[in-house]
Amino acid sequence: MSNQKHLRLTILCENTVGNLRGIGEHGLSVYIETDKGDCLFDTGSGVGLLPNALTFGKDLRRIKKIIVSHGHYDHTGGLRDVLGITGPVDVHAHPAIFDDKYAISQERGKALVRYIGIPHRREALVAAGGNFRLDRGFSEIDDGVYFTGEVPRFTSYEVGDVRLHVKRGEEYAPDEVPDDGALVITTEKGLVVVLGCAHAGTVNTLEYVRGHFPGAPVCALIGGTHWGFLPADAVDVSVKRVKEMDVGAIGVCHCTGIAVASRLADEFGERYFYASVGTVFEV
Repeated sequence: MSNQKHLRLTILCENTVGNLRGIGEHGLSVYIETDKGDCLFDTGSGVGLLPNALTFGKDLRRIKKIIVSHGHYDHTGGLRDVLGITGPVDVHAHPAIFDDKYAISQERGKALVRYIGIPHRREALVAAGGNFRLDRGFSEIDDGVYFTGEVPRFTSYEVGDVRLHVKRGEEYAPDEVPDDGALVITTEKGLVVVLGCAHAGTVNTLEYVRGHFPGAPVCALIGGTHWGFLPADAVDVSVKRVKEMDVGAIGVCHCTGIAVASRLADEFGERYFYASVGTVFEV
């Protein structure tokens, strides 16, 4: 295992803009600079990635790898655009990112069915230069950079989002989002864990990561926790468990929700920050 001596993360896409520059959108994308080169984690909804990269001085041509946390539109919408800039590049993800994904909710007594999967056909993404490296397991994708692949569900309280479905044939089945995964970067100060939406559960994800790196501290947890969609008692237990793990910095965003984010500011004090567009985190 090789530790990164210097690591910089810049939020390029997120629901909010925390300074006087940048475009906010419903989605997430993180530009990551390591000792070995640059990579991109998720690509947002497809609105803000390219202009925000220019705004914050991130040259997308330098990207050597793209990591897709899962196959929802708000994490993959900018993929074709960025491939048009990078040219041929490895795209690491779980095979289920290409599942036919939908959200089904009730509005005015009727079922509203909405497609929420990748907005571009796989063939178009491959033609644009996407070399998909699909893996269900935990893998090292670069020196000191790991993708969790499918995260096992250990806890009983981290329940899935009931709106999410996958279409197989003409039938809709609940989607447990098996393609949900996180990025792990080893540094001299500990592990940096970057979440997409943590559909598998933030605690489940951290426990799974810690099992692969026994004794290593988690110096930072950054990204979407999906706590904004959990019942209040489940959020209580989840926050308690993360505090017990003694996570160093915690920079939440996206699907965490503003109400839960505000609570975390009180719970974690100086260790907390909100990871809005333009936020930079360095180790």
